[in-house]
Amino acid sequence: MSNSRSLLRAVLLLSLAPALLGLPAQGHAADNKVVVVTSFPKDLTGKFKSEFEKRNPNVQVEILNKSTSSGLKYVQETAKNNTSDIFWASAPDAFEVLKGDGLLKKYTPKVTGIPEKVGAYPINDPDGYYIGFAAAGYGIMWNTRYIKAKNLKPAKEWMDLAKPEYHGHVGMSAPSRSGTTHLTVETLLQGEGWDKGWAQWKELAGNFKTVTERSFGVPDGVNSGDFGFGIVIDFFGLSSQATGFPVEFVYPTVTTLVPANVGILKNAPHPQAAEAFVEFLLSPEGQATLLDPKIRRLPVNPATYSKAPAGFPNPFKDKSIGAAVKFDVDLSKRRYNVVNSLFDVMVTYRLDDLKAAVRAIQDAEAAAARKPNNAKVAALIKEARGLVAATPVTEAQAADPKFSSIFKKRRRKKTDVVPQRQAEVEEQWDAFVTKNYAQARAKAEQALSLAR
Repeated sequence: MSNSRSLLRAVLLLSLAPALLGLPAQGHAADNKVVVVTSFPKDLTGKFKSEFEKRNPNVQVEILNKSTSSGLKYVQETAKNNTSDIFWASAPDAFEVLKGDGLLKKYTPKVTGIPEKVGAYPINDPDGYYIGFAAAGYGIMWNTRYIKAKNLKPAKEWMDLAKPEYHGHVGMSAPSRSGTTHLTVETLLQGEGWDKGWAQWKELAGNFKTVTERSFGVPDGVNSGDFGFGIVIDFFGLSSQATGFPVEFVYPTVTTLVPANVGILKNAPHPQAAEAFVEFLLSPEGQATLLDPKIRRLPVNPATYSKAPAGFPNPFKDKSIGAAVKFDVDLSKRRYNVVNSLFDVMVTYRLDDLKAAVRAIQDAEAAAARKPNNAKVAALIKEARGLVAATPVTEAQAADPKFSSIFKKRRRKKTDVVPQRQAEVEEQWDAFVTKNYAQARAKAEQALSLAR
């Protein structure tokens, strides 16, 4: 009888174990781990891994760290023999791609207290395929010691960074290498319009010191004083500030707030552990973890802000954050690869040519200001600016599925081999911008000569 009671007690404990771990009662025997594909930095993933495993001691979190675009491609390529459970990243358009490919599983969180929107943007996918766990905006960070030493003022709007005094003091990563940078580029294109947005990006890029290989290179460069200003997602600036670096961060007027997301992959090998991981991200404990000094993400649960440090942005109270741009994720998804390729061709791979043209224009304008009312000089400067601003693709073309489908491969460097048709189009673009930048520089130098 004693043995029977012991056996019954053991069976009962085993049946309760999933509940004790935060897992559903019908947990799989294999749910001793959860495999997460993510673009988030180790400061974030390490903290969440530690906190989740503390509460679920029988479940190990395995992190596969990749850039957003690399992670997206990995999930697509391994779909037939999927070994991953979670996709976890900032870019909503990447989740839209996975959703469109049928690679995400519908899931409705059990956690309550999270509103439908942050700013003007839905926190969760309306169809239930991915879930927002944090919010993110895009802006400018700067090193206060650097700008004091260089006698520069803080730049609070995007076009502040286009002023001549900021030449060589700005860093940014390429959108083809960073999902968050892609959202920053797309935000300005949507906020200002296609032609004006690209003109502004090229004018800004003319002041770049560098285009970094990864998004993390931008806050690192600002923190170390390698350059003074960085175009970043908000948590880079907020976490650098919180961990003691002499930096500040601001949201420009033309920015947006979008959720950073998590989604359970279709045919996830550890579905119950995956659901438990999502629930933890949205729980009061998970949301509070976002306030860690090394993370500093904006929680999607308004109640969490009562625990935030003084001065921490609260988009549920400060309605000005992200109000100027209603981000269209479907538009972003349709032209995702076109925008990335265009930026690389016009900026990343022709940065020296662009910087030389922009610098020549700045010098000509400075000289013209000292001797105004010279119509020929003004006309040459206007022509030079128009040549730099020109974009070889229209907005309608960029969103056309037939055209955008040409861009199948993301380059890591200029010499990477891409499909023939993509290479042909990018070569045409390169010839266009190379000619324009050279002509712009020549016209600006002519204007400078006449203005002296």
